[in-house]
Amino acid sequence: MYKVHCLNNISAEGLAVLSADYELTDSVEEADAILVRSADMHEMELPANLKVIARAGAGVNNIPLQKCADAGIAVFNTPGANANAVKELVLAGMLLAARDIVGGIEWVKANAEDPNVGKAAEKAKKAFAGGEIFGKTLGVIGLGAIGAKVVAAAEALGMKVVGYDPFVNAERAAAISADMTFVTDLSELYPACDYITIHVPALKDTIGMVDAAAIAQMKEGVVFLNFSRDTLVNDADMAAALAEGKVARYVTDFANPAVAAMERAIVLPHLGASTKEAEDNCAKMAAQSVMDYLENGCTVHKVN
Repeated sequence: MYKVHCLNNISAEGLAVLSADYELTDSVEEADAILVRSADMHEMELPANLKVIARAGAGVNNIPLQKCADAGIAVFNTPGANANAVKELVLAGMLLAARDIVGGIEWVKANAEDPNVGKAAEKAKKAFAGGEIFGKTLGVIGLGAIGAKVVAAAEALGMKVVGYDPFVNAERAAAISADMTFVTDLSELYPACDYITIHVPALKDTIGMVDAAAIAQMKEGVVFLNFSRDTLVNDADMAAALAEGKVARYVTDFANPAVAAMERAIVLPHLGASTKEAEDNCAKMAAQSVMDYLENGCTVHKVN
């Protein structure tokens, strides 16, 4: 009998995947396996009996990977399980940026007590007018599980797409979309796009990659969307670009004091994977990875 400890609330549908050979335990010390979402494990003392950790999500920055490897503990994540949820929020972010929906909603709330609010709205609405995304060009940086879904969805809405991924060749890019323009250098993507969305991991080579030099290559009035990692964008450079009007809107899923204070930034509270469906999918995949590893030694999606 294997014992499983949950450091966070894990979807009941995910826990239901565990077979009769597994039981949940409130004691982390006796756990053979840990299921985790966002709990920070860096300062945690790893139990001597622990064999595997599965993160119900893609990012593993809350898990000490090397420390686990040194202790012989396998760590798994669940890439792609929340891809559809993030894709849908990227689309929502583009629409929020294209039309001043947020400003319009705030105006209605501020005038809620006006008995003639409907009539007044007809005069006020021109202040919240925007544009359409149909026919516009979207740049997608990173063509993994999320990026590929964004490409398909944007094309279905009538957008042109320019894609970039240093780990994808032309043949693979064509399989993602025959209509997508695939480029091998970001200097080709930046000036061609009305909207740009980034979907890459936070690595030494990607942290801070969207800086003043990158922004300078973009179109005037570009909309930049970041539903990947907050550290990919240099906050000071983005704030300056927004103030100058070089970037029309910055849509990010990562709140911090810097972005919260930016003019024309649309800041969401990390909602990318916050759907019941995504949480269920991630939990199921995490539980299955634990069983496959403990019973069969399977290492698919092992990250350390």
